[in-house]
Order: sequence, then structure tokens, then C-alpha cells
Amino acid sequence: MFNRIHHTAIICSNYEISKEFYVNKLGLKVVAEVFREERKSWKLDLAVNDLYQIELFSFENPPERPSRPEACGLRHLAFEVDDVEKVAQVLNERGLVTEPIRIDEFTGKQFTFFADPDGLPLEIYGR
Repeated sequence: MFNRIHHTAIICSNYEISKEFYVNKLGLKVVAEVFREERKSWKLDLAVNDLYQIELFSFENPPERPSRPEACGLRHLAFEVDDVEKVAQVLNERGLVTEPIRIDEFTGKQFTFFADPDGLPLEIYGR
């Protein structure tokens, strides 16, 4: 019935800071960017390796939401990478703080977490 996940939508508190983070720090490609005047809202479509999309939205005064991995709702957004250590090093060089790399006890694969400007947990997970 379902082919794949088409996109993930994220509402940010500061559009310019989040755009800088997702485009320049994470290197995601801009597909489209529009300002919706009636909602006073930016919508930025970002490609993740031309397979998936992240929709980044801005709204005036969005309510805060718990974002730690154990909070109810979206747990985290994970990006598959070829080399967790190498990607973590690149993120650290770009000023992002990653947690210590761990090993998934069930798959044996490496992973680590870091956060976006609003504290949304993001994960890099080995292929």
C-alpha cells in the first residue's frame, strides 16, 4: 500500500538559523522555497540524496514541543551514512556537537545523535 516515506515536515522557531543549519551545515539541497503570505510562513523543501525530502516550515510563535528522544511523538530523524565516524567528524568541524558514537546492540551498526537549532534529535546511522 505504501511505497516509501515521501517527506518529513519540521517546524522551526527561527527560519534563517534553521535554513543555515540544514543547507550549509548538513549540506541538504534546496528543491524549492516559498513564502506563504496568508500564513506569514516560509516553506523550504530540501532533498536528502535526491530520495527523500524534508519540508522546513516557519510559523509565527509556534508552541514548544518536547523533543528529547523519549518524549511522546516523533522520536528522532535518522540519516543513513556510509561512515559514521567520518560524518561525525565533519559535523564537529562545522561546529555541531555529536554524542559519543555507540553500537546498536541488535544490528551491530554505529550511530550517534546531534541536535538541530531547535533541539530536535537527529541521528546518523551506519549503513
